[in-house]
Amino acid sequence: MNSNGENHEFYLKDEVYFEPLFNKWYAWPYLIPPVTAARYTEKTHLRIMKSFVNNYQLHILAAQESELSGGEFLNCTKEQVEEIRALIDRTETHYGDCVKLSKAISQLDKLLVSHTDGTSLEPLYKDVPEMLRGYVELTYDRHHRAGFRLIEPLLYNSDFYHPELQSLSFGLISKVDERPFVLSTPRLADDNHLQVAANFNHSFVDKIFKARTQPVSQAEIDEMFEGLELTGGLNYQELFTTDKPVHKSLGVKDGVQLRYLGHAGFLVQTEHVSVLIDPIIATRSTKNCDQVVSFTELPDHIDYVCLTHTHQDHVNFETLLQLRHKIGKIVVPKNNGGELQDPSLKLMLSQLGFSVIELDECEDVHVTEGVITSIPFFGEHGDLNIRSKSAWLLNIEGRKMFFGADSANPDISLYKNLKPYMENLDVYAIGMECVGAPYTWLYGALCTEKVPNSIKDTRRLNGSDADQASEVVELIKPEHIFVYALGMEPWYKYFMGIEYDENSEQVKQIERFSVAAGLWNIEVESLFGKRDLFFPKVG
Repeated sequence: MNSNGENHEFYLKDEVYFEPLFNKWYAWPYLIPPVTAARYTEKTHLRIMKSFVNNYQLHILAAQESELSGGEFLNCTKEQVEEIRALIDRTETHYGDCVKLSKAISQLDKLLVSHTDGTSLEPLYKDVPEMLRGYVELTYDRHHRAGFRLIEPLLYNSDFYHPELQSLSFGLISKVDERPFVLSTPRLADDNHLQVAANFNHSFVDKIFKARTQPVSQAEIDEMFEGLELTGGLNYQELFTTDKPVHKSLGVKDGVQLRYLGHAGFLVQTEHVSVLIDPIIATRSTKNCDQVVSFTELPDHIDYVCLTHTHQDHVNFETLLQLRHKIGKIVVPKNNGGELQDPSLKLMLSQLGFSVIELDECEDVHVTEGVITSIPFFGEHGDLNIRSKSAWLLNIEGRKMFFGADSANPDISLYKNLKPYMENLDVYAIGMECVGAPYTWLYGALCTEKVPNSIKDTRRLNGSDADQASEVVELIKPEHIFVYALGMEPWYKYFMGIEYDENSEQVKQIERFSVAAGLWNIEVESLFGKRDLFFPKVG
């Protein structure tokens, strides 16, 4: 930036990438609620960091193998061992209540698992770990198995919620080869990054991201950063440019514009309303500049954002926080109400300043010249009792589009019952992550006892395969079929942790699906990068 920039207008550079952090770890949804954050802090973060300190050579070697990028190998250097050691110490001492809260959950589980006679649970309240008392209700299921539910609103209002552990990290794509996998590596304040000690609700967040499209002066930039603790070698001046955004939102004058945004993201836009589905907006770089839809190309106001389920590649705070200043409402599925493995998306997002609409299955929210409907979502959660997952059906200006994300079809009876909703579809979009990881890859930190391999090997994070998707297509005969949400784009590897080639089972399943759909003269298109489709208004 020119040192004489007082009279210039500046914009946040296209290549700036942002990572929200919790205790230096990438903030995915389960690091927001206090109890799940405590479990992942103790059972994942501390465990991986201690393993790195004890044998950093192994981690460094593993981090160089691309096929291991989604594994539990910390991607740091030998020179950063002491920084990791210091983070371990700080976590266990200054934020030791996180570890204690996690251990209290283990103690409570042990207490309830041992109570097998089906008699009243009221006498057990006195044995609930002290720090959990008043925050849990003891319950039975219908088979007399004891459990508990969390009183989530009280926990957000307690000392267990730690917004002071939240911070913000900024980098420039041109300065790094690739971003480390988010679930296995904390973010340290190195020479290529700037970290800002501000929580996610700080006014700084909306101000800096507005600057992607709204110019700011040098004085306004300095004021943004004034008084904030900054660490790392990247100077905040390097985040800005005098170049105006080249890629801009074009708007829609008539009909319905469907725009694929990458991975699981779609934008549905008319002259009167805009709806985002599971947005993860890519940072534009010299390598992908013509293949992505980035932040400057989105509408100035986004009326609704629909989120399908609480995985990091669908509820992505890296994107949502950057868009918060222009989002009207976020629409989310209803949760089970206090289950450890199923935290409330409504509470989570409300805590971060979003206006949230929560829908039960088959409920609607009416929009200008249309309606958004929540469609039941089976699968992809390892058979855990997780209710906060929903496919979305949009019917706008007479055009019907179904976005199934990672939903599976283990029983076609569901879609037979849903057929009245899904007849005359213009778009059927479905993922094909048919070879998901064992459920413990994502949820293992919530388990308080070791899970046998015989269980892990069968309970996987699987979405649809070709046969399951073909059954649905045979039933509803959509006009267009899109396969998406596989993380095919290489610029998403940092949170997907996977790579595909022609021998990958997912790719083979897409080919099988294409052949099957061809029997009904419907083309299957596997989406990559970006794609635009226009539908004239009906009626």
